[in-house]
Amino acid sequence: MIVVPVKEGENIEKALKKFKRKFEKTGIVKELRSRQQFDKPSVINRL
Repeated sequence: MIVVPVKEGENIEKALKKFKRKFEKTGIVKELRSRQQFDKPSVINRL
């Protein structure tokens, strides 16, 4: 679970940017996109 501590008086947009940055670093979205379709191992090795 991603936790973003928000300081008092901090802009909500800044907190959302921090959350998005941390979320992108986890690589969850990238993995989900790669799992949407099956690629044969031979095709993966060619890439």
